[in-house]
Amino acid sequence: MVEISTINAAQFSKMFLAGAKSLEAKKEWINELNVFPVPDGDTGTNMTMTIMSAAREVTALEDPDMKTLSKAISSGSLRGARGNSGVILSQLLRGFGKVISHVDEIDVDILCEAIQKSVETAYKAVMKPKEGTILTVARGVADKALELVDTTDDMVFFCGELVKEAEHVLSKTPDMLPVLKQAGVVDSGGQGLVQVLRGGYDVMLGKETDYEIEDGAPAEGEKGASEKELKFVYCTEFILTAKTAFSKKKEQEYKKFLESIGDSVEVAVEEKNIKTHVHTNDPGLALQEALKHGSLNSVRIENMQILAGECGRSDGAEVQAAETETAPAEPQKEMGFVAVSVGEGLQRIFSELGVDHMIEGGQTMNPSTEDVLDAVRQVPAKTVFVLPNNKNIILAANQAATLCKDKNVVVIPTKTIPQGIAALINFIPEQSPEENEERMNEEIRHVKSGQVTYAVRDTTIDDKEIKEGDYMGIGDSGILSVNKSIRKAFMDMIAAMVDEESAIISLYYGADVKEKDAEKLAAALEKKYSGLEVELQAGGQPVYSYVVSVE
Repeated sequence: MVEISTINAAQFSKMFLAGAKSLEAKKEWINELNVFPVPDGDTGTNMTMTIMSAAREVTALEDPDMKTLSKAISSGSLRGARGNSGVILSQLLRGFGKVISHVDEIDVDILCEAIQKSVETAYKAVMKPKEGTILTVARGVADKALELVDTTDDMVFFCGELVKEAEHVLSKTPDMLPVLKQAGVVDSGGQGLVQVLRGGYDVMLGKETDYEIEDGAPAEGEKGASEKELKFVYCTEFILTAKTAFSKKKEQEYKKFLESIGDSVEVAVEEKNIKTHVHTNDPGLALQEALKHGSLNSVRIENMQILAGECGRSDGAEVQAAETETAPAEPQKEMGFVAVSVGEGLQRIFSELGVDHMIEGGQTMNPSTEDVLDAVRQVPAKTVFVLPNNKNIILAANQAATLCKDKNVVVIPTKTIPQGIAALINFIPEQSPEENEERMNEEIRHVKSGQVTYAVRDTTIDDKEIKEGDYMGIGDSGILSVNKSIRKAFMDMIAAMVDEESAIISLYYGADVKEKDAEKLAAALEKKYSGLEVELQAGGQPVYSYVVSVE
């Protein structure tokens, strides 16, 4: 085996891109490792979309050095981070970049230092780190690096041992988290990190590796990537809500059409929600094709010649350089709100309660850090409260808050829609941001939330055997009920939530539920819990047939 003592920026760029492609190739398999069998924004998808955001910036660089390369990786991954796993990955990359940005080449000592900083940065970003996750795998790599750093100068041997250690620690994650052992899987986030490391290491070994992203980096003598990218002017993004779930064949045909009219194509399918991204000279063609399959929302079209890189940024600039983009010239009020939700009824409720800007998304499609930043900038207020309304969006919201410098961003860690509604109800405009933050944080603790959805795979959780197609009632602490009947799963879930202090049951029915069926269920609740007030509203949310709160 050939020995390598240093890696330059060009080599590291290829290693990073190969790592991104390795993760992308295995994203569906990683999704299957998720313990909860719900049709949600899965780990593989979130990590892939996060790293691909950085990969696009890397491919747009022409002859990068370590400084510009680390900036592109950090900026792209931080802004594109989705879900908890994606945010943690972005923080790992951010910490790594802080060290390598000051050198021309990476040797064993620098690599060890960068890995230590990477893990330190990621752990700081998570308030309550849990062992048996991606963080544990990353820390295992860092510990191994410290153990070996004084024993070799050979980067090939050093990196090979680190990959082996990552795989070893990953194999031990079921012993650290009982829920993984019961489901018979390793941690999905840790598996994603291993895929990135494997891909990068393959380049070092000289293996035939696909490290090109989309149309790839320009060959020697060709135009620079930034010039090539402007072959297509309009960055076009939207969410297609399909009439029927996309099959693999339909997804491939849809993607093939988009590739025929542009480049930088990304299609993320989550049941009937298909998030679409394409650079094209005719956005109308993309929209017309999508409309054949269903309805559109969150449509965003930008001229990249005018908006120098808001989508597919090519300047490799720091995140901070973009922080004042699209911000209002002068805040018009003291406090405002951003909330994450999906469903016409729920969005109407949030708007009526005072939300200034809605981010369309949630469990089926986790918005990115940049999505949250964009929403915050559009609220004309000095202090903006962000309601993630999903536990897998809180880290991305927190990351957006740290990146926004021109206004005060306060994230209320709402994990569910009912918690978000409770926070808004308890907001008092006459009081200070600090007083409102304290009150809202206190009130959301008193809300019990439940959601009913279906299982997308067989598994066992908390000694409950779940089969694909079963209905599950999911509470704040886990799965409360499982049944073939949606009505039985719902009523069993409510029985586990109601106690002697309960006073109100609020029920929001989803897009797949007929109004008369929801009314029958509400009537059954009123009959069984005659001493409680029952409120019924149309939520219109996808995936979750019923969302309920007990207060």
